[in-house]
Amino acid sequence: MTWQCFIAAAVLAMVATTSAAQAPDHERAKKIAAGSCVLCHGEQGESSSEVFPKLAAQHPNYIARQLAAFKSGDRKSTSMRPMVRNLTPEDMTALGEYYFQMPATASEIKDQELALVGRYVYTQGNRFSGVPACAACHGPQGAGTPNLPRLAGQNELYLENQIRSFNKRERTTDNEVMHTIAAKLTELEVKAVSEYLAGKK
Repeated sequence: MTWQCFIAAAVLAMVATTSAAQAPDHERAKKIAAGSCVLCHGEQGESSSEVFPKLAAQHPNYIARQLAAFKSGDRKSTSMRPMVRNLTPEDMTALGEYYFQMPATASEIKDQELALVGRYVYTQGNRFSGVPACAACHGPQGAGTPNLPRLAGQNELYLENQIRSFNKRERTTDNEVMHTIAAKLTELEVKAVSEYLAGKK
């Protein structure tokens, strides 16, 4: 083996070792999820109640950021704070990747007419009150981005509660633009958008 080949082999070995060290620990994430997350968020991230968010298919970076915010206290939750107390940044990253791999689910739309109103507000906004289209940030299909949450298929009641939390300034993490938007939404629009998004996959 020439010295050039030796150096190349050594570099490849270092890259492989570094990649392995940085790869999310799926088994640890699975263990944490089964012990701390499953009761509220379900075995497949599908949520055990409408008051809890679905985590399946949610962006991994977004999940990790929210876990860090719960741990630091930037995002308030008496139920989540104890769950994240002992999580490391690596654990949070691994959990994000773990739930991201799970299949997204959607709910059955209960009120088609209300959902149609929600679709209009989500895709077009309300030019009469100054509400921008939700799709401008969260995407036309509600898939979100690494920095903004996936909304498609999320529990209707959970979405309603989060919008109200932004309106009351009880939730101060993430995009502060949501404070202004939430304050302009009527109760009808809150329920309509939530109904529409819950039925998307």
